[in-house]
Amino acid sequence: MRHNAIWLKWVVAAVFLFVLSVNASAHEIVPAIVDMTPGANGEMSISIRANAEALVAKIGPQHTNTNDSPNAADYDRLRALPPEVLAREFAGFAPTLVAGIALSADGQPVSLIYDGIDVPEIGDTSLARESVIRLSARLPAGAAEFVWSWDREFGASIIRVMTGGPEPAYSEYVLDGMSSKPVSLSGPQPRGFLETVGDYMSIGFTHIVPKGLDHILFVVGIFLASTRLHPLLIQVSSFTVAHTVSLALGALGLVVVDPRIVEPLIALSIAYVCVENIWFGHLTVWRPFVVFGFGLLHGLGFAGVLGEVGLPASEFITGLVSFNLGVEFGQLFVILACFLLVGFWFGRKPFYRRLIVVPASSIVGLIGFFWFVQRVVGF
Repeated sequence: MRHNAIWLKWVVAAVFLFVLSVNASAHEIVPAIVDMTPGANGEMSISIRANAEALVAKIGPQHTNTNDSPNAADYDRLRALPPEVLAREFAGFAPTLVAGIALSADGQPVSLIYDGIDVPEIGDTSLARESVIRLSARLPAGAAEFVWSWDREFGASIIRVMTGGPEPAYSEYVLDGMSSKPVSLSGPQPRGFLETVGDYMSIGFTHIVPKGLDHILFVVGIFLASTRLHPLLIQVSSFTVAHTVSLALGALGLVVVDPRIVEPLIALSIAYVCVENIWFGHLTVWRPFVVFGFGLLHGLGFAGVLGEVGLPASEFITGLVSFNLGVEFGQLFVILACFLLVGFWFGRKPFYRRLIVVPASSIVGLIGFFWFVQRVVGF
């Protein structure tokens, strides 16, 4: 009876993870990038790089991706529209967007003007289409600072203050429905050390839990290789060192790899470690080196997130290290969750490999392979 109960749990898990894998063909809900450029005479131009179709279809952060929403059909309809047609539809939504944005200067509300939207061609339908929404505002004379927020239904946003150079003078990750910190208009001031650490650790952690399902499944695959602490530490250490190196190189711009190459290989890494879990009953001598190699790929994926957020020069080292620590805490959270769910209860049972490791590795590995094919073929 106990074995049947375990199998029942895995059947339920298989169905749940299969649904997640199918939903991966949809588009992930990601933060909008809000570039704010103060100008002369109190003028400010604002460009928002976002998934315009998701905004119009009212698919908010309560959904992991577009297929989770009851408005998925409307999203798919909008996704198929040519740029000029989508731009016309978005113009009808623009008053709702403007009404949902709260920009204030020195505590006074600032009116926003919708200036238009730049919509790219449809392109690869496996990727979300990122449009650039253009707004403008006039701040009160002599304003010293501003605060940005928008409706939580629009999701998270990453605000970046641009002052003419290629790098943002200030950047901040603003959670759903929250307000940014007051930002100085006389030249954004660097955040304090502890504030910077907290901000970037939060971004790193949330990139793993709950948003990084592919990274989560890779760590699950590592966990399933062995219940013993030593093999687990060897793998986690290899993965940590590797993604730390590639994250730093990617953030510095020294290594740039097309996401169309990195993302399929990340999916393949999930499938590979799970195949090894099934094929071998122990940690192979080459496994740490394989994990190290795949860790380099995952680090390049993490670097893409930091590239979106932007790392001001004054915060580069602190932000990079803090983001990486957040990623590490996210991974440790996944491992702890796995241990508490199955390792603690069944890790020393004689049936652990047969009824837990092999079925779980099969499910996770199939999802990884499905994602690999999906990301290569682009459907």
